[in-house]
Formats: sequence, structure tokens, C-alpha cells
Amino acid sequence: MGETIILVDDEELFRERLAKAFSFRGYTVFTAANYDEAVRIINEQKPALGVFDLKMPGRSGLELIGAARETNPDMQIVVLTGYGSIATATEAVRLGALYYLPKPADVDDILGAFARNPELAMVVEQDEFSAPSLARAEWEHINRVLTDCEGNISLAAKKLDLHRRTLQRKLQKYPPSK
Repeated sequence: MGETIILVDDEELFRERLAKAFSFRGYTVFTAANYDEAVRIINEQKPALGVFDLKMPGRSGLELIGAARETNPDMQIVVLTGYGSIATATEAVRLGALYYLPKPADVDDILGAFARNPELAMVVEQDEFSAPSLARAEWEHINRVLTDCEGNISLAAKKLDLHRRTLQRKLQKYPPSK
């Protein structure tokens, strides 16, 4: 298995966090924020693995799967989806993605998805896995919804079915460490 991976996600903080985690595990990491950047990197670097966000501004992760498979047919791809749309995730697998994961996914989740392909011969240390706490999962979900609402606290509170002041109090707390 090659130790090169491209991470394509329009959320910079999420993309950089994943990049650090993969670098820490010895991977050479390429990152892209959109379809065009990703296609350029895939054509130049030919990474062995790819993690694509399904929903990005401009062209989608579905379109990127097709372009990546044309250039680099052996590339193994895992798709991340923010809202777990089964129809779109199924379409991603039909187009050639190995697997799809709901966001937020961490490096262990992604490596576990790649390990589903026996040809990659990846070994994932199961004892390393520690599920995020409920508080951490809630914090990440709240921030994802807030990002989708472009920082509009009133709209995010409505989507989360919370009072606006309750959401503001939750946002003032530091994120749980685990």
C-alpha cells in the first residue's frame, strides 16, 4: 500500500485536523479545498488513497470520484457525508468509492473504512480506538450545523431545536477534549 493520501474538504479546520492525524501516522498528505485543487493534485501526485467530502461548493465529491478514477484507477476512495444521505452515499460507492462515512469522522474511522478492502492489507489497531464522548459528539454536531448556517446562531438554534441563548451558552464552552 502506498502511504500517500489526499484529503478534500471545504472545511479548513476539519481538513487540517485530519491532515495532522494522518501525518502523525506516517502518511504523506495532500490537501485540497475544492474539486479543481483536488484534480490538479491527483494528476500531479497520484496519491494511493483519497478522502473526499461529498458536499462542497462548486463541483461535488461525486464528480471528483469520477475524475479521480479516470486519472488514477487504482486510487482507493472513502467519501465523507455530513448528513448521511443514503442515496448519495450509495451513488458514491457505485461510482467507485470504497466506502462512505458520516461526518464528523476521525482518522481511525477512515482507516477502518480503508481496511474493508482486503487488497490494501491494512491493519487497524482496534485497542487504539476510543469513541468520542457524548459531549464531544454534541459539540462537533453543533459546530457542523453552525457552519452550515454560515455562523447564523438564530438559524442554527432553530435547526437544532434549541433556544438561541442555550446555543450561545453551549458555544461559549471549550470543546470537550475526548
